[in-house]
Amino acid sequence: MDKMDREILRLLQEDGRMTVSDLSKALSLSRPSMSERLHRLRERGVIEKFSAQVSLDKIGKAMLVVIQVGGLKVSLQAFEEVIQTEEAVIECHRVTGEVSYFLKAAVANVHELRELIDRLVPFGTINTSTVLHSPVRERMLLPEV
Repeated sequence: MDKMDREILRLLQEDGRMTVSDLSKALSLSRPSMSERLHRLRERGVIEKFSAQVSLDKIGKAMLVVIQVGGLKVSLQAFEEVIQTEEAVIECHRVTGEVSYFLKAAVANVHELRELIDRLVPFGTINTSTVLHSPVRERMLLPEV
């Protein structure tokens, strides 16, 4: 990966809607060359997907919570199958340490949070934390030089 690829990644992480033309102009590269570079980055799996970042407040899910799940009462596979169907959960990470999973969930209010916890309790020990502020969100990632 060269300097130009790093710049492409930087620009796309700032604005994922940049067109090939916009990228070409910003980096003084022809559109065919830019298209080829983008194709290679996607083909190598460096760019996994393009998506929209949605405001949780604007869609009525203003309460963001981190949930730790430990002491599983079911197999890892069984828990992962269930958690994939849980719409409030927006991230799930299997981790090392005293707990087995960190979940990030978005709910509208305390009532929805209680219902989510009630659905999770049969699977293990649940510990929740409400996110008050996120000083670092979606940090830009670039490969080492």
